[in-house]
Amino acid sequence: MRSRAAVLGHPIGHSKSPALHRAAYAHLGVELDYTAIDVTEEELPAFMARVRQDVREKNDWRGLSVTMPLKAGMAREVDEVRGVARELGVINTVAFEAPAPGDSTGCTRLVGYNTDVAGIVNALRHAGAVSAPTGVVLGGGGTAAAALAALKDLGAPDAEIFVRDVSRAAEARTAAAALALPVRILPLSEAAAAIAAADVVICTLPPRAADPLADELAEQLARRAGEPSRQSAPGLSGVLLDVAYDPWPSRIASVWQEAGGTVVPGLEMLIYQAVEQVRHFTGLGEAVPAEVIDVMCDSVGAPRRVF
Repeated sequence: MRSRAAVLGHPIGHSKSPALHRAAYAHLGVELDYTAIDVTEEELPAFMARVRQDVREKNDWRGLSVTMPLKAGMAREVDEVRGVARELGVINTVAFEAPAPGDSTGCTRLVGYNTDVAGIVNALRHAGAVSAPTGVVLGGGGTAAAALAALKDLGAPDAEIFVRDVSRAAEARTAAAALALPVRILPLSEAAAAIAAADVVICTLPPRAADPLADELAEQLARRAGEPSRQSAPGLSGVLLDVAYDPWPSRIASVWQEAGGTVVPGLEMLIYQAVEQVRHFTGLGEAVPAEVIDVMCDSVGAPRRVF
């Protein structure tokens, strides 16, 4: 009997996770079917109840990738949360693990992790992000929480979070408090000057949501270039990671690159975090060979990277 795994979210039709995971399992010779399943926040508890029933009857589930808007809700559906996910309160990975020795229930355990943090850190380091950066996060949801943890891993002393509605940044606030990372939460309308001065900017907004900010940034840079005291191009020296990857390049990525800044596509972060999920779902851990990342890059037309 073949094992199975899936990516859950809503909407989910755009997800590249199936292509990434299927390429990895084919390369590894692992018989594991990976699909995309559309699940809303309201549907999640009932869906997970069916998954547990499947586990009891067939025990064929090996993993779940979790995307928006389910990352916080899934933390309530697992048996245990490990690693940085405990501090963040959001998970993007569920591994199905055999009961520990001495466990009288004999039940498979659902264990939650957050591989987004590793994905962001690896993508930013590969792009040459400085240590102890001044950091800005755009958005206040589950991925923003992972972005804050990544900034702390990079040595950032604090961070600014810009959101469309300052009253709806609970996940980011909770994560910052758990990480003991000082933050300021500000309206997105005030972000242009801050991102232009930052070493690292992580945009976790949905596709096209940052377009107005990108236009404002472009106008601001154009005004600076036209000032008598600024005859040379103003330029940007920081690194921008835009987690949205469809459409690509995003408007904010285009403006950033045209101004001389370094851009990290969200697809690169997705690949790095997916490698960690493959390690969990196959049970191979660090035994997953380095060349798997090349296979995954090829599956979605991304440039090959050394993992």
